Amino acid sequence: MKGFTYAAAATALLASTVSAAVDPIVIKGSKFFYKTNGTQFFMRGVAYQPGAGELSGNNTQPTDDKVYIDPLADATSCKRDIEYLSKLRTNTVRVYAIDPTKKHDDCMNALADAGIYVIADLSQPKESINRDSPQWNTPLFKRYQSVVDVMAQYSNTLGFFAGNEVSNQPNNTIASAFVKAAVRDTKAYIKQKNYRSIGVGYATNDDAAIRVQMEHYFDCGPREAAIDFWGYNIYSWCGQSSYTTSGYDVRTKEFQNYDVPVFFAEYGCNTPRPNARPFTEVEALYSDKMTGVWSGGIVYMYHEETNQFGLVTVENGQVKPNADFTNLSKEIAKVTATGVNSASYNPTNTVAAQCPDVDATWAAVATPLPPVANAEACSCMMDSLTCSVNTSKVQPKDYEKLFGFICGASDGKYCAGIAKNATSGAYGAYGMCSDTEQLAFAINAYAAANKNGGCDFSGSATTKVAAATTAASCSSLLAQAGTAGTGTVTSAPNGSTSKPTGAAAGLTISHFEIGFLSMGIYVFGAALSGMAMILL
Repeated sequence: MKGFTYAAAATALLASTVSAAVDPIVIKGSKFFYKTNGTQFFMRGVAYQPGAGELSGNNTQPTDDKVYIDPLADATSCKRDIEYLSKLRTNTVRVYAIDPTKKHDDCMNALADAGIYVIADLSQPKESINRDSPQWNTPLFKRYQSVVDVMAQYSNTLGFFAGNEVSNQPNNTIASAFVKAAVRDTKAYIKQKNYRSIGVGYATNDDAAIRVQMEHYFDCGPREAAIDFWGYNIYSWCGQSSYTTSGYDVRTKEFQNYDVPVFFAEYGCNTPRPNARPFTEVEALYSDKMTGVWSGGIVYMYHEETNQFGLVTVENGQVKPNADFTNLSKEIAKVTATGVNSASYNPTNTVAAQCPDVDATWAAVATPLPPVANAEACSCMMDSLTCSVNTSKVQPKDYEKLFGFICGASDGKYCAGIAKNATSGAYGAYGMCSDTEQLAFAINAYAAANKNGGCDFSGSATTKVAAATTAASCSSLLAQAGTAGTGTVTSAPNGSTSKPTGAAAGLTISHFEIGFLSMGIYVFGAALSGMAMILL
């Protein structure tokens, strides 16, 4: 992507002519509706992305150097596949990663012509929130913004997922705080850019130990930070199961008072193999038993891969439907979901969920969330420093040792401004900056307290002159953050982007983990409010 910025890509794409248009999907209460005629919308969806097994909750063989394929940028394959998607009565596809620098008009228009909407994950394999060393920062937010900029122009963009199965067991629930911060900032960005209303949600796994806390945590609190819809990746109906044996009855009761739309973001258990999936759950999902609560679902997945979830096999550009495809086609042809009309629908389940308490299985406090990813604040901070990272000598792979030394000194006081403690809610103002910016802040804090040789680190740091002039808003931003970086920046981002001073840390999509740091997480005993302070 050298020489081609996300901003340039967005500008070019937005300038293009988008010919196809469909009635946008809107949210009212806990249901989706067609905006113009008010008919309730139920997803008949398919997960659509080559290599989706590496990107979803079904990745069994993570690969550090995985290169994702953007299915919306491959117009030839997209148009070829629409024929088969239409045979399944598909009205929604879920894509797990798109490349915002590529062209998507042809595929998106073809999908619109076929009446197919798109729900897009905002991350990609190397830019997402890592459950084991979570952070929400300006480089990652830039990625999210770029996807929103590209997809917001299409009337058949249904919504965005800010994360997929990031917290998937009790020992990594702190990661949910950073995902919810991503939801908050993405929603604010959509509003700031005056895009049409497009929902931002989350796709969760079906972990019994934390499923209730997850659905409550993301829905509780101020609506500006809460999810607009909830996607449930569920694989409990296997083979010839039933509404009760699968637990669908329990899950339906669990969400009957949820105040935003819920749907199956992935479904279609593939055990036992080699038997084909019968898809008998389709009848239940679109029956009166479930349509009062659920807005349909998305079958996992279109392409056959090593995980054996594919509906079709694609070889040499030719599509061959599998037995799963045949069974799903038969089942989906039988169903007709009965809904309500938007005009006559008056939601009664309007109360947000109660925030979960921090306990043995849930570690993320509901408020405060990690700070807003504010690139301007990071840029102002960098301008104010007199000691910074010597980027000509030190590489990101070397950051761990520097962070470990600085943040381990003097009870971690030099790193208070980049602290991330999701359990106590103690966050440094600059913990949302890039890794290089965070390290620069810590180096400068250490050097200021150690005048004799403090700005050296064997050549890893270098002195600099603080900028004589800065942006007009810098004085306010720096004052809000405070010298130690322990204040709260309340000014909203102005849409500017930070200087190219570093990349995001090791990141993840679902089970797919990547990172330039072998440990990826720094824990020091001298902690804020008695808890370990997580510093990256």
